[in-house]
Amino acid sequence: MKLLSVLIILVFCCGMALCQTSDWPVYRGNTDLTGYSDWQLPENPKVLWSYNSGSRTKSSPVISDGLIFFGTEKGTINAIDLTGKVVWKLEAGSSADAPPLISGDKIVFSTSDGRLIAADKRTGKLLWTYKTDNQIVGSANTWRSGTRSGIVVGSYDFNLHCVDPDSGNMLWKVETNNYINGTPAISGSSIVFGGCDGIVRVVDPFAGKEKDSIGIGVYIAGSPALFDSKAFFGDYEGNFYCLNLVSRKYDWKKISDGETSSIVAAPAVGKGVVIIGDDNKIIVCYSVSDGTIKWKFRTNGSVKGSCVISGDKVLAVSMDRNVYILGLSDGSRKWSYNAGGSISSSPAVIKDYFFVLTEDGRLIAFGK
Repeated sequence: MKLLSVLIILVFCCGMALCQTSDWPVYRGNTDLTGYSDWQLPENPKVLWSYNSGSRTKSSPVISDGLIFFGTEKGTINAIDLTGKVVWKLEAGSSADAPPLISGDKIVFSTSDGRLIAADKRTGKLLWTYKTDNQIVGSANTWRSGTRSGIVVGSYDFNLHCVDPDSGNMLWKVETNNYINGTPAISGSSIVFGGCDGIVRVVDPFAGKEKDSIGIGVYIAGSPALFDSKAFFGDYEGNFYCLNLVSRKYDWKKISDGETSSIVAAPAVGKGVVIIGDDNKIIVCYSVSDGTIKWKFRTNGSVKGSCVISGDKVLAVSMDRNVYILGLSDGSRKWSYNAGGSISSSPAVIKDYFFVLTEDGRLIAFGK
């Protein structure tokens, strides 16, 4: 196996400790993947800085202890501080487009050749590598209960893998019938994920056994969001679901009406609504309780990136190169910014900042 090389460019920024305000440690901000933040977005955000990684990417940024992490198509893992300076880079040797994960003092990322890799988040020092039998395109997630914990990730080898965070050794794996594209969502004692076999599966993280499976019949390319014993997700035909995990029935379901198309983004859930974008350039806000449409917002490009509910606003991105801030109550446009490149990633939000990663590899910091 090719050794990974680590380039330490800058160890620490003297002012970083003053900027450690909050974290966004997982793709979508939390393990249930709801994409929800209590932080209010700035009223009139400004570009504070932009860092060019020099490589294309479909990754999403995660944040821990004042450092922002993301991977690239060239296989570079970047650690950037809140002033836009490079702290370290790690070369994985294979594309690392999936969003990374912060697990304690580790950054965990995956590669297109099927490796799950852990490194020290402060220095980039390689800690362990776990190998699956095919590529990994979705982010890993983590569960913890008492002294027990695990890192779970789906692979194109048809398996959901769980590894020990300290050693990288396999704890268990659950086999499916096709590729797993999305990130597994975790809430309480359940891991929930879908895949190209058109089945939503619920797995017990302790036993490593499938507890339930509900057939949808259509490819599920994105990640679910879990809220109040319900799973919200879209499928490749543009249908959108609120699946009750207790009754195993839909609380409600929205059938594609021809105006919607493939849904690859993850939903944002909070404050009584769920928000999702699709490949037909539309962002829709539904009532969590009954699926009533609250509002729609049309962009000029496919919406592959996932929205974030932040305070009383919605942060959204589109392949039309724009970053949008919308009113949560009515979907009205409050602010927009042309980033100069298509955006298929999910934004990251912390106190006083939000971060967007463009497909041409630029990390843009916005703030007051």
